[in-house]
Amino acid sequence: MYDFNYHRPKSAEEAVKLLKKADDGTLMSGGQTLIPTLKARLAAPSDVVDLSGLKNSGIKATSKTVTVKAGTTHAEVAAHEGIQKHLPALASLAACIGDAHVRHRGTIGGSIANNDPAADYPGACLGLNATIVTNKREIDADKFFKDMFETALRENEIVMEVQFPVAKRAAYCKFPNPASRYSMVGAFVADMGKGNVRVAITGAGPCAFRAKAMEKALEGDFSASALDGISLPADDLNDDIHASADYRAHLCTVMAKRAVTAAG
Repeated sequence: MYDFNYHRPKSAEEAVKLLKKADDGTLMSGGQTLIPTLKARLAAPSDVVDLSGLKNSGIKATSKTVTVKAGTTHAEVAAHEGIQKHLPALASLAACIGDAHVRHRGTIGGSIANNDPAADYPGACLGLNATIVTNKREIDADKFFKDMFETALRENEIVMEVQFPVAKRAAYCKFPNPASRYSMVGAFVADMGKGNVRVAITGAGPCAFRAKAMEKALEGDFSASALDGISLPADDLNDDIHASADYRAHLCTVMAKRAVTAAG
């Protein structure tokens, strides 16, 4: 690990000021990606600004909206009674992230800001049409996730909370890498009511994306059988030592069917 200056501000405004002063500053939330990266000397920031000092954690769950502050850990989301009652698919997703150590340190804000291709939360954000609230503005999930490790966040912009509309029914199913528990392919399916169905795929491509053909099929018939014969093109999917693009394309349909069954 290379030397760096460590800061733990108490407000988003203070964090932004520190970033502006730094030669090459970076934000840290739970540190589940940044710390291993620093240890491996794959990054050498001049300053690390730790957002844990903002004490920006907490959850508010109602029958219409679930709001999760950015510093809330995966374990807190998984265990929250309000989420388990009103949006159990989100609690289930959080419960399957990594292992216990990761769930008790990793945060929702850090996860979506990092936008790892195999992360789980981007699927929930897209699948539920969430709104990401920053220190500057509100961003629709459909416009937030751009590409591998790339989001719509601008310079000195910090995720403050995520607002999830409560679905009529929803579920998330993933095929995890047995070693890391990252998603090789995950599918979040949500029936938002009034014929509005959303299907988000994570782990398969450079970043999470919506499967429009599946959405159209499920709007007419919300059943696993409605997805028979629907397959996603493998051209733009990840192809690596863990799974080929063709296999990931196959898993997209399998996981989506399982999610529909679980939701129904």
